[in-house]
Amino acid sequence: MAVTGVVWEYLRLEVRRTLRDTGFVIGGVAMPVAMYLLFTNLGDGDDSGWKTASMVGMAAYGAMNSALNTGAGVAEDRSTGWLRQLRITPMTPRQVVIGRALTGAVTVLPALVAVLAAGGLVNGVRLDLWKWAAIALLLWLGSIPFTLLGLGNGYRLTAQTTGVANMACNLVLAVVGGLWFPLALFPEWLRSLSAYTPTNRFAQLGTAVADGHAPTLGTVLVLSLWLLAFGSYAVTSYRRTARTV
Repeated sequence: MAVTGVVWEYLRLEVRRTLRDTGFVIGGVAMPVAMYLLFTNLGDGDDSGWKTASMVGMAAYGAMNSALNTGAGVAEDRSTGWLRQLRITPMTPRQVVIGRALTGAVTVLPALVAVLAAGGLVNGVRLDLWKWAAIALLLWLGSIPFTLLGLGNGYRLTAQTTGVANMACNLVLAVVGGLWFPLALFPEWLRSLSAYTPTNRFAQLGTAVADGHAPTLGTVLVLSLWLLAFGSYAVTSYRRTARTV
């Protein structure tokens, strides 16, 4: 089978495994939608600007959560011996990592689509068609650093520890990055710190488009630096695992 065919079959297998996981569907898709609808319909619920910004932030949160979940699958594969079995297949280690990264890229889509759909169909968010498409595309691409972070945790930590680490990363990055609450509610020092987090800049990819302009150079630069950092972490973690599995 061709190289691309091997990776494609592996990708199909891993995507099916992930989407059949009830915990992933509830925590990765249903929970961000429920949180978005709850946060935006408390009180008088007539702030359309907040509904749009929160939609982008919660879509980013759902995508990050799903991306990190890729690492949990890796850790489970290590504990069950699945990674060892993959080493005796025609797939190279590079193909295995690429397949897992592509799995993360695919499995973030349900959360993104679900939250954006809730914004448009339930909360009445109105945007030009090109804005909807651009927001979805940019958030999809912007989730890659979090997939790499999840992979790094999965290759380096045990299955149980990976779950705890991903939960901690998810919570801290979501709160500090302003995905749940408006940054205006933060103290000045926390707003300054938030600007350097990957989650804050991740959400800005979508909010910039919703406001009618392209993401800033600073946003792209900060996300690129985090991409390199998390990518290096994933590579070193995999190499460490390769020596022990």
